[in-house]
Amino acid sequence: MTEPTDNREFAVVVWGATGFTGALVTEYLLQKYGVTSEFKWAIAGRNQSKLDALKATLGAPELDTIVADSFAADSLARMAGRTRVVLTTVGPYAHYGTALVAACAELGTDYCDLAGEVPWIRRMIDAHEASAAVSGARLVNCCGFDSVPSDVGVWFLQETARRRTGAYCRSVTTFVRALKGAMSGGTVASMMNVVREARADPGVARLLSNPYALNPDPAFAGPDAQDQRGPRLDGTADTWTAPFIMAGINTRIVRRSNALLNFRYGRNFRYAEAIMTGNGPGGWLRAAAISTGIGFLVLAGSFDASRLLVERKLLPKPGEGPDAGAREAGFFRLRQIGQLADGTTLETQVTGDRDPGYGSTSKMISECAVALAHGEASVPGGFWTPAAALGRPLRKRLTEHAGLTFTASDQ
Repeated sequence: MTEPTDNREFAVVVWGATGFTGALVTEYLLQKYGVTSEFKWAIAGRNQSKLDALKATLGAPELDTIVADSFAADSLARMAGRTRVVLTTVGPYAHYGTALVAACAELGTDYCDLAGEVPWIRRMIDAHEASAAVSGARLVNCCGFDSVPSDVGVWFLQETARRRTGAYCRSVTTFVRALKGAMSGGTVASMMNVVREARADPGVARLLSNPYALNPDPAFAGPDAQDQRGPRLDGTADTWTAPFIMAGINTRIVRRSNALLNFRYGRNFRYAEAIMTGNGPGGWLRAAAISTGIGFLVLAGSFDASRLLVERKLLPKPGEGPDAGAREAGFFRLRQIGQLADGTTLETQVTGDRDPGYGSTSKMISECAVALAHGEASVPGGFWTPAAALGRPLRKRLTEHAGLTFTASDQ
């Protein structure tokens, strides 16, 4: 174990603060917490003039700045050594995140990110779990829309089930009821990178097909199979459903949470995600259209020319994203249905008051970082999920500060 980090200069450093999402995180932290002697934090990036411009735009001359570079490991180590927590929005993480994870794991610095890249997260766990366990660093992946609502939502449903019935649900499905907001450019870039990796490396393709790829033991043999790929009629929810593009990461995080919680939900626990598209022929047609669109996106990402076209059309330019009006008009509504061993069902809902890709995501990762900085993760060093590291205190923070709700139906 390294020396305690309580006496470090900063509570949190926002790495990538001058990017679009990083600037939203910075704005949120300023509005919600300010900069005080009790909660002193800093912004970091590779360009001092851009950091100064961000401070001027936000009217925050009191913010400290740190200059570092994703490809200069020594600069990242110096940054990580000055803070209790690094919050990073710099992706794709397979390109820009590896040296930072290594530094945090070595120095005992807590860490949270927006990574949705299964192969990279697996590599980081395998490479740095041991050093994080020694240093005491808690590294928490997937702290945005992927995968906080799914992960903490399942945790909430299961705690509700245990409180009401004395047992946990043996299966849970998260359904996307409604969602408004553009897909994050970082999410699209990460997806394209993962598809490219899978095409180049059969080992990555096999990993992506493994529903337990992020379990502590990826060879764990549970009951879940591959994610939904086409239209499916769900009898429990009484609706046609389509594949949810984020299921490939969210399901792995929820299953990892179960394993990290000593298989609290059971070794035969099942988990799935899908989009609700409605009843009848119209519901099937919508499900089919979504399935076709996702298939096209994956196929396009498999070839250099078409992948470049997708990136040009779907990815915003650096520093760009939806304006404040669009972010505030966005929202998401999830329906989670759990089934107990006796067939009884329990339903909960998770909602967010901003667009999921930017507005809500920036608030969610901020609250994860603040919770870590305030010592609310009562777990040892290692790689964690949001629910396994921070379940109860994170849900409280999300509902009190970040515009999320977690509610249970009275059935």
